[in-house]
Amino acid sequence: MSAHAHEHQPIGGRILTLPFLVCSVLVVIAAFILAQRYGHGLGAVSNLSDGYPWGIWVAIDVVIGSAFGCAGYVMAMLCYILNKGEYHPMVRPAVLASLFGYGLAGAAVLVDLGRYWNFYHMLLPWYAQPNSVMLEVGLCVATYTLVLIVEFAPAFLERFGIEDLRRKLNKVLWVFIALGVLLPTMHQSSLGTMMVIVGHKLSPLWQSQMLPVFFLLTAILMGFAIVVWESVMASLNFRRPMETPVLRKLARLMLVTASVFVALRLVDLIVRGQIGQMFGGPQSGWFWAEMVLMVGGLALLVPKANRGRSRALFLSSSMLLAAGILYRLNVYLIGFTPSVGPWHYFPSVKEILVTVGIFALEIALYLVFVKKLPVMHAVHPEHG
Repeated sequence: MSAHAHEHQPIGGRILTLPFLVCSVLVVIAAFILAQRYGHGLGAVSNLSDGYPWGIWVAIDVVIGSAFGCAGYVMAMLCYILNKGEYHPMVRPAVLASLFGYGLAGAAVLVDLGRYWNFYHMLLPWYAQPNSVMLEVGLCVATYTLVLIVEFAPAFLERFGIEDLRRKLNKVLWVFIALGVLLPTMHQSSLGTMMVIVGHKLSPLWQSQMLPVFFLLTAILMGFAIVVWESVMASLNFRRPMETPVLRKLARLMLVTASVFVALRLVDLIVRGQIGQMFGGPQSGWFWAEMVLMVGGLALLVPKANRGRSRALFLSSSMLLAAGILYRLNVYLIGFTPSVGPWHYFPSVKEILVTVGIFALEIALYLVFVKKLPVMHAVHPEHG
């Protein structure tokens, strides 16, 4: 490995570019709608009801958004736990993606809560229900967000030349890295446990005691996919060298993870006697869409199919990312049916614009951070 491999530097450039301005407009629109939401209540901007107590603000912003934030989780596990040093240049961008994913997912919870002003109650022991899986998820997400802030702090300290504090932080950083691997393992699996307890309200295509395992697998898979997706997009948009050799190694890990997920899904359906739901169930079309994306992305990862090309790696990571998104959306929203009452749910335009605004804010902040802080690894002449 080159002596320069662990250096990071800002990529520089103008902040007020067209993508940044478009994202800023979307953020302003979302902020205006949120002002209505907090001023007039959830009913003023959303289609939520007693039958559907959560919509896309939970299913997408939190459940899917936190999976986007698993990039730092998988890279920390590879680089620091499994000691795969060749991935080190990709850790800091992954931690940044995780920080935004989890930070904004936590903020999105406050958008969905009816009595948002009582959010701090989960920190008070006399309100705590230790058997509540939702409490465990909330505490883990909040704690992991703080851990990510500490893990990313060296970038700020480097930028402002506070080397003494950075060296001291590096001596204890291993504690936060260990927490950064433990906490997502806990709460990502618990997101699956939350839907186990809804029982028959979730379609048998997805209702399973294996949900915690499936949610952990999709978190790992989406974490890998986000790393590949972000790396290729950064190389194209910032005119940086492609990181194909490292991405090829990540592709093997995605291949294994996706294969295990597909195999376990089919075995689970057979064991539960629900394999027939694939062909005649009311939501079978969504199941097949999810599986086609998963198997298609998996097929592109076969070495003879992609031959290490960045285009194939990008396409496969996009398909696997879409498959993970659709699986979680199926479990939390599409496959969920209230048992009593003629309830229907489709997100309002304002709900959609808030979700778009949250992701636009993440992109805008990413552009500012990578241009002003040492996030990306340095590119030197010997690298091309």
